[in-house]
Amino acid sequence: MFNDLFSLKGRIALVTGGSRGIGKMIAAGFLAQGAARVYITARKAGPCEETAKALTAQYDGECIALPIDISTVEGCDKLAGEIIKRESRLDILVNNAGAAWGAEFDEFPESGWDKVMNLNVKAPFFLTKALAGPLRAAASAERPAKVINIASIDGIFVNPMETYSYAASKAGLIHLTRRMATRLIKDNINVTAIAPGAFKSDMNRAARDHGDEVATRVPAGRIGTDEDMAGAAIYLASRAGDYVGATIAVDGGVVYATAGLEIAG
Repeated sequence: MFNDLFSLKGRIALVTGGSRGIGKMIAAGFLAQGAARVYITARKAGPCEETAKALTAQYDGECIALPIDISTVEGCDKLAGEIIKRESRLDILVNNAGAAWGAEFDEFPESGWDKVMNLNVKAPFFLTKALAGPLRAAASAERPAKVINIASIDGIFVNPMETYSYAASKAGLIHLTRRMATRLIKDNINVTAIAPGAFKSDMNRAARDHGDEVATRVPAGRIGTDEDMAGAAIYLASRAGDYVGATIAVDGGVVYATAGLEIAG
């Protein structure tokens, strides 16, 4: 009964923003657990194809690069079309591609608002919508299809950095996950989210370049590892996560510790 609880054997997945950082961690984790094919996207073709080649060489499954900009609805539709051309079903969709922008309140530009909102909130909705057909084709009551949205702990608590559109977008994505989950479970598609804390990435340069310093502000005493992120995604994507409806904070205890300070204060 429990032997294959975390197995992804034979499953087909798409991870947006999968050429680096958290997306790459998740793609590697899926392949390690037996996924047959994992498609990854990125705006830049070179890094996307390099990551796909490296992951294919490392695991039994195949990693396939689809370098497409999904910051517009047209881009989402193009990516969905490429998946539909290649596959009759899609078992797992990970909406990971994202952007951030920081600027002082009085100087914050409209471009920094629109870029972040379009990629972090609009794209997950319209890409999932465009891929509803292959997700429904993969889904059954016995084995639901999975949509995993990558949010952030910045959507749960207030980060002191002035990243207004990023924080709003991630809070919005968490609530969008709830709304999508309520509708799509009727089609046997389970929608959940992960809210990462500090992980090494080009977006989180503090964790990447000053990990020891960042770790002092994390209750667990360290920043997240590839295994921490992959483990959460594998859990939600596999049989183990079929009955889960939640946004899971993978943050070394930051959100809980912050909530405790707020209560104490």
